[in-house]
Amino acid sequence: MKIVSAEFIKSAFSLKDCPAGKLPEIALAGRSNVGKSSFLNRMVNRKGLARTGGTPGRTRLINFFLINGAFRLVDLPGYGYARVPEKMRREWGVLIRDYLEKRENLAGVVLILDIRHMPSEMDIQLYSWLQREQVPVIPVATKADKLSKNQAGNQVRAIRKVLGLDAEKPLAVFSAKTGQGREEIWSLIEGVLGQNSELRTQNSE
Repeated sequence: MKIVSAEFIKSAFSLKDCPAGKLPEIALAGRSNVGKSSFLNRMVNRKGLARTGGTPGRTRLINFFLINGAFRLVDLPGYGYARVPEKMRREWGVLIRDYLEKRENLAGVVLILDIRHMPSEMDIQLYSWLQREQVPVIPVATKADKLSKNQAGNQVRAIRKVLGLDAEKPLAVFSAKTGQGREEIWSLIEGVLGQNSELRTQNSE
C-alpha cells in the first residue's frame, strides 16, 4: 500500500467521543510498552505522528489517525501496565472493551507482541476473544531487530504454538527500526479492509 497521507484526527475518552462516519478502522492492540506508536509511525513513514516514549502507559486514550482519506488506524491504550492506580487501569480496560465490542467501524485488529517474550495471559485472552467474535486479527511480532535471525525464528515458532496459530495463519515479523515486515503487514491490512468492504456491500443489498 502506498501511503499518500496520514494525519492525527482526535483522541477519544469514551465510545461517544469516537469520530463520526462509516470509515473502516484497523485497531492496534497490545500490552503497554510493546511499541504500538512506533509501529504506527513506521507503517506510515511519519516520525512523530504518534507520540512515543520510554514510559509505559503513555497512550491513555483511543487515538485516531486518518490514512489516505480512506480508513483509520486506531491506537488503543496498552494493557497490563501495573504502575498506575487501579482506578485508571479499570478505566483503560473499559475503554478498550467498549471499543472492541461496540464500535461498528471496527474492521480488524493488529495484535502487537514483543518477539522477545512469550504472549502474556492478556495477549492470549484478547486473541482468543477476537477469534471467537470473528474479528479479523493480524498478529505481529515486533522488535525483531533485537534478536538474531535464528533467535527470531525460534521465538516465532514458540509464539505461534502459544497462540495456537495453524500453518495458514500469518504471524508477521516486524521492526520499527529497519522496516522489516512493513509491506507484508500492509498487504494483510488491505486484505482485511477488502473483506470488510465486501461484507458492507452484502449487508446493504
